[in-house]
Amino acid sequence: MELDRPDVIAEVSAAFEDYEQALLANDVDRILGFFAPGAVRFGIADQQVGLDEQRRWRLSQPALPAGRRLKDTIIQSYGGSTAVVTTLFGYPGGDVLGRQSQTWVRLAEGWRIVTAHVSQPT
Repeated sequence: MELDRPDVIAEVSAAFEDYEQALLANDVDRILGFFAPGAVRFGIADQQVGLDEQRRWRLSQPALPAGRRLKDTIIQSYGGSTAVVTTLFGYPGGDVLGRQSQTWVRLAEGWRIVTAHVSQPT
């Protein structure tokens, strides 16, 4: 298996950046478009399985605070159809950095998140 293919890293990097912009804009439909239909997402105090659960949850959440920043984003690819993104995130005025990971898979419709995890140490 070929690891860290530059073409896969570039494609997933672009998809991840688009996802982050949708997240910052709180564009629920656009955010959900990055997820596979049966994707599992674990958040800080929540869990969703599938797009319907995620839609309900996202619509009930406020927008992210202004000034979100990412740090130490790493994208690793495994062959031509799987990649893992890990990053730290934070907000102005806060010292605690949260953690975020996503597994992306190339599906017929393009790169989609199949699992996502968000956590923040206390």
